[in-house]
Amino acid sequence: MQDLETLFSADGPLARAVTDFRVRRGQLEMARAVADAIEHNSVLVAEAGTGTGKTFAYLVPALLSGGKVIISTGTKTLQDQLFDRDIQVVREALKVPVTVALLKGRANYVCHYYLERAQHEGRFTTREDARRLPLIANFARTSATGDKSDLPTVPEDAGIWSYVTSTRENCLGSECGHYSKCFVMEARRQALAADVVVVNHHLFFADVVLRDEGVSELLPASNTIIFDEAHQLPETASLFFGQTVSSSQLTELARDARMEGVAAAREYAPLQDAAQALDKAARDLRLAFRDDSGRFPFHALAQNREFEPALNAVCTRLDALQAGLEAQAERSEGLEKCRLRAWTLDDQLTRWRDHEDPDTVRWVELFSHALHLNATPLSIAEIFQGQISGHARSWIFTSATLSVGGDFRHYRGQMGLIEAHAQAWESPFDFAGHAMLYVPRDMPAPNTPDYTPAGIAAALPAIEASGGRAFLLFTSLRAMREGHQLLAEEFRRRQLEFPLLVQGEGPRTELLERFRQLGNAVLIGSASFWEGVDVRGEALSLVVIDKLPFAPPDDPLLAARIERINHEGRNAFNEYQLPQAVIALKQGAGRLIRDEHDRGVLMICDPRLYSRGYGKRILASLPPMTLTRGIADVEAFFAAAGAKPSPRSPGA
Repeated sequence: MQDLETLFSADGPLARAVTDFRVRRGQLEMARAVADAIEHNSVLVAEAGTGTGKTFAYLVPALLSGGKVIISTGTKTLQDQLFDRDIQVVREALKVPVTVALLKGRANYVCHYYLERAQHEGRFTTREDARRLPLIANFARTSATGDKSDLPTVPEDAGIWSYVTSTRENCLGSECGHYSKCFVMEARRQALAADVVVVNHHLFFADVVLRDEGVSELLPASNTIIFDEAHQLPETASLFFGQTVSSSQLTELARDARMEGVAAAREYAPLQDAAQALDKAARDLRLAFRDDSGRFPFHALAQNREFEPALNAVCTRLDALQAGLEAQAERSEGLEKCRLRAWTLDDQLTRWRDHEDPDTVRWVELFSHALHLNATPLSIAEIFQGQISGHARSWIFTSATLSVGGDFRHYRGQMGLIEAHAQAWESPFDFAGHAMLYVPRDMPAPNTPDYTPAGIAAALPAIEASGGRAFLLFTSLRAMREGHQLLAEEFRRRQLEFPLLVQGEGPRTELLERFRQLGNAVLIGSASFWEGVDVRGEALSLVVIDKLPFAPPDDPLLAARIERINHEGRNAFNEYQLPQAVIALKQGAGRLIRDEHDRGVLMICDPRLYSRGYGKRILASLPPMTLTRGIADVEAFFAAAGAKPSPRSPGA
């Protein structure tokens, strides 16, 4: 391997290839640690603060290693950025002849079979879906990848995509008439041949589950696996090592059975009737809950008188559809696939209802139009440790938020990485000189009705001082909606003309682009904006966090894990709840300072930072910002930075 110090030097190949390249000691040290882990097939847990340059720190040794490398990210956005930009820059700078492939889950690629079927069927939920179908058809004819992210004119969350993409359950495989030009298979062929494959965490764990089941494999064998945004792994892995049955799976099965029946068994009316009955039963199951969203433990479902009858109806209708599919399955490959899906869903539903396991939590999660029945392991540590010990290769876990005050015990315990070497590199940014942490005085207790109004009242002077240019991040959707309403009313009353954006009024990428372009906007968000958001420069100068992000204690998974830890004689708050909250808070706080020139104020409204003993531990985990409790200091900070005065209506 080439000398890393030379590569990362001020006159090295990276400096020549990258505009505004900076020599960072932490970046070089991390690169050395990654190179050492690769050389010795060991495990490294690496926390790198914002600005360390962790992406290049792992890419350089990975691309020089000469082995097969899989890089897994938490989001498709970062996945695309790595493939389209970062890897290309490093490869060109180092002059290494490595081949690179991008691989996503099936739902990201247009399926020729289902596109053709949708064109013939022509029945969609909305006119917008029908309007977008020709755009997708033209894209499928001209695209080399079939990746829906390459078609920006159709939003990635548009309903039409479910009609024109496949899943593992409904893919016809080699029996498909379009198999030779399948976008998914072409992406997999390229991944098998490439030296470096960029995937996401969901796809990685889907591959792990398939391998464990002995079904097939999605990813090639590799010498090194690198997880970026590794703080997301415990939650992602828990879902994949568990089991989920959703109302969406049932309605999609009903839709596919109906459409396949029309194509291959049109005269067999019982199949159409059974499909329509299952569709209605699945939708009624969601309607058994009046809430817009939420999580409920299995034992609490007995209080919902509508749930059990609705679930029974689903099982009955699914049995009827199975019978119809059994009678007609030989007539087409599509009907046979539907028969297998129906059998699998029936088995999964039965196990979810009847199987009690002390190491698994059964719970229900609600979304606006869907319901998930989940069975999730209490811990994935032993399962994941089995994955690592079974393969002689290097494993790299990196993120800006893996430790609590430099202590990695919580993360290593979650992932079963007890013996792994862990190291942290602080951000090279001048937080003390460029950032201020403001914790307002006289805030009420976070669990009182007056808390959100008090938080908005405290934030308003800071928003005026910063000239807008603010994120307000809330820990719940309910608080976000209340905060948005209160802030809009105050803007009108005070005649402030800061543009007000709120999560949900458009796609996240669109909201962020509007925020950047406006230059003085205030964006109100919840979980979607706590991480993976990069707004550099003056457009974002104030981040307000309403309260410490402790997960609600009645969350089914959290409650079960707390009970298990306390039952074992340990302290669940110190071992689990507090570290989880600290890592989440660090993610939210990380939105503020994104490069060495950024300046700004982080405002955390929660009085527990000072009223509770654990507050010191939380403060010690945040970057070393100037700390204040007075709004006058915030106003002086922005005045010194030249913040624009508050815009007011004419005559105000």
